[in-house]
Amino acid sequence: MYKVTIGLEVHCELKTISKNFSGAANAYSEIPNSHLATVDLGLPGILPVINENGVKQALKMALAMHCETPKYITFERKNYFYPDLPKGYQITQFYHPVGINGYVMVHANDEDKKVFIHDTHLEEDTASLDHYGAYSLIDYNRSGVPLLETVTEPCMHSAEEAIAFLEALRSIFLYCGASEARTDRGQMRCDVNISLAEENATELGTKVEIKNVNSFNNVKEAILCEIKRQTEILESGGVVKQETRRYDENDMCTYLMRSKEDAVDYKFFTEPNIPPIRVDDTWLESIKSEIPLLQYERITHYMEDYGLSRYDATILVKEKEMAEYFEATIQEGSDPKAASNWITSVILGHMNKYEIPITKLFLTPKMLTDLIDLIKEGKISSKQAKEVLYQSLEEEKAPTQLVEELGIQQIGNDDEIALIVNEVIEEHPEAKEQYQAGRTNIVDFLVGQVMKKTRGQANPAVTRNLVLEEMKKG
Repeated sequence: MYKVTIGLEVHCELKTISKNFSGAANAYSEIPNSHLATVDLGLPGILPVINENGVKQALKMALAMHCETPKYITFERKNYFYPDLPKGYQITQFYHPVGINGYVMVHANDEDKKVFIHDTHLEEDTASLDHYGAYSLIDYNRSGVPLLETVTEPCMHSAEEAIAFLEALRSIFLYCGASEARTDRGQMRCDVNISLAEENATELGTKVEIKNVNSFNNVKEAILCEIKRQTEILESGGVVKQETRRYDENDMCTYLMRSKEDAVDYKFFTEPNIPPIRVDDTWLESIKSEIPLLQYERITHYMEDYGLSRYDATILVKEKEMAEYFEATIQEGSDPKAASNWITSVILGHMNKYEIPITKLFLTPKMLTDLIDLIKEGKISSKQAKEVLYQSLEEEKAPTQLVEELGIQQIGNDDEIALIVNEVIEEHPEAKEQYQAGRTNIVDFLVGQVMKKTRGQANPAVTRNLVLEEMKKG
């Protein structure tokens, strides 16, 4: 057995109106080269101007990841040549990133774990290349888009932990409103660093990097196949080489891109056209105040304070809007468990069926609370409530209005139900004799007859108790 060690470098585009250093629109477009400016093209004499909102979003993410933030933010030039980098260098952060020494809490393999953050830094994205066999085309739409790179420590030891971290990080971006984090648009992608070593080894094994993995499922599969590849090498007496590989999702294998014996010297130096940005405490506190209660904290809160299962809590916090809807329902006076049950079953099922977000849902938290109150007060049964809720969502009518229109309010008055129970027993005089002879399932039959007469409006629990009382009489 070998000990697996994994570190991730996650790149995520930030949500801003314009790009990081130019006035070009930061917007997704399938039309190539439709969002660009002279700065993005690296033309002679260009002067970058920092996007204040990009810095703010980056700091917000750093704080949400419990990072230490600097007193001054500086930018550096990372020098290398590649066709998608028109300037021949990338403006990034090296000496004073927006955050260092942080952590993100995850739940994986039935336990909570801290994934430690080495640093998170703000930079500009590159252009994108489309390859067509004998030639390639460059699309500069992505060039200059604000990009936050988050580098973890090598502290994860399974594909499950890596995916849990990516999901947790994505949720932070979404909860903070810092990014759409869509992998299908390349807004979130990552490099995977993985090594294997003997179980009791004190040092890490040789690191292999898998570049630009563009979906969480591909990250998982890339890790699993790389573990298998390195295990086979080690078990055969071979030596794992330090190299950069790519993952092919069609073959579900990693392939060599280049050997990497030493770290690349990018000749970092200070970007001369962007002065240091002072991060004062007032601005930092203002940014911190905008960070909502995040996914992990909400799960803990729902489990400890509302008694929900981890499964239900996790469903409720998957999207911030869903969590806010649930919390608004509780504020209206609903029992947390009841609200959770209705939201995670009927409401979520309706949303998935019609592909609508909860922000577009007709049913308000107040309407759901009113429905739950009708059940609590014994005015309708749970079965009736479910039917009403489905109809409410379909017809966009308030549940209380439907209950009134359909005339299905439950009969909860004992005396009224008792009269109907006696009427049913008179119609079946043999019932008492059968019950006293040991055929106790006759009770279910009689309850059914009462429900039939009342068209399902009699309270089932009250009806059963009254029928049992009559059966036990001499």
